[in-house]
Amino acid sequence: MATSVADTLDNEAQMSAGQKELYVAVDIEADGPIPGPYSMLSLGMAVVGRPNLTFYTELRPISDQFVPKALAVCGLDRDRLKESAPDAHRAMASAAEWVDRVGQHGKPIFVAAPAVFDGMFVHWYFMRFLGRNPFAVNGAGVDIRSYWMGAQKVTWRETGRETIQKFLGVQLPPHTHNALDDARELAALFEAVLVSCGKIDQ
Repeated sequence: MATSVADTLDNEAQMSAGQKELYVAVDIEADGPIPGPYSMLSLGMAVVGRPNLTFYTELRPISDQFVPKALAVCGLDRDRLKESAPDAHRAMASAAEWVDRVGQHGKPIFVAAPAVFDGMFVHWYFMRFLGRNPFAVNGAGVDIRSYWMGAQKVTWRETGRETIQKFLGVQLPPHTHNALDDARELAALFEAVLVSCGKIDQ
């Protein structure tokens, strides 16, 4: 399920023709700690500053292994996903197509928190099932906590999402462990971070 990239970007007057980077907040839900033995079950993406420009898909599990605690966090039903979700190749092809369309209007930059976990699954799935990552060949991206640590010259313990939110005084969408909801939350958070750093106008 994806909002039309072309319609949204082409029709928004505030989208500068010279804009070079489009930050894409990404969140995944998985049934274990690493891809391969375990499965990515859902993927959500939201363009920073464009709250209605989003992508979401669920995915059919690729293995029988899962960690019950991890599955309980996201609340997804593996049996339902086995029956009705697109397989990994089809889901990642749809995701890549969406990112490619975003890329027609600027360089899509992967953003997550933590980028290591979400980026690991996304990069592995893109490479394993499509042979390419539409964000970057090496899976590079922005980790929000690391960005905040450098921008504010603070310690790692001062970079949690709730800490950043409180410091900036912003209201964010709820963190629900639905990949699309949480991607939208990350997009709103990173937009506020960029505004605070003077990288974009409010």
